[in-house]
Amino acid sequence: MTDASAVDEIVVAAEGSAWRAAGFAVGDDGRVDVGSVALQLDGATAGRRIVRCAMRGIRSEEFDGLPIMRSEGPLAANGTVPPHPNGVTRIDHVVAFTPDLDRTVAAGEALRLDLRRIRDEPAPAGSPRQAFFRIGEVLLEVAQAPPGSPLKPDSPARFYGLAFVVEDIDATAALLGDLCSEPRDAVQPGRRIATVRKQASLGLPVAFMTPRS
Repeated sequence: MTDASAVDEIVVAAEGSAWRAAGFAVGDDGRVDVGSVALQLDGATAGRRIVRCAMRGIRSEEFDGLPIMRSEGPLAANGTVPPHPNGVTRIDHVVAFTPDLDRTVAAGEALRLDLRRIRDEPAPAGSPRQAFFRIGEVLLEVAQAPPGSPLKPDSPARFYGLAFVVEDIDATAALLGDLCSEPRDAVQPGRRIATVRKQASLGLPVAFMTPRS
């Protein structure tokens, strides 16, 4: 692992108006600063979710098909961004799916990313195994595609969604109203989670979570 490894920018295929309606502060240029990461909203594009992810401190731009790129400059966001109107303070984790977890883990280790652990037990969504990389402020959760997934065995890994930390998850859910589920217990003990519904049109699955203890 390289100590300087960090996610700098994530480009999402979505419209700024939808993110504003979900309580995010969106600049006129489509930029959303969240902690030390800048989200860039690139306009809705069918079939796309995360267009690319810029990282500092990586050895190459090969990560088992995940669209990453090297970022050489300073972090896009300064890490002192105030909470968004919906209470979001930072990104908790990014989710990716792969048909071959061992293959994707090997690619992440070749980039010298910090592999924290591999969980060999089913997740609520059906993934039989998951790996977790720490990349600066952001955790990357790589999930083995569940049985019946459209991913073929030789398919590349794919980014899937984002989870954000919020100050008060009940207030966040109340602000979004019908666009958000009721908060419930998360897999991690002591945490709660609420998911944004598809009609919010954020371009990818989004969840809100209480802070880690």
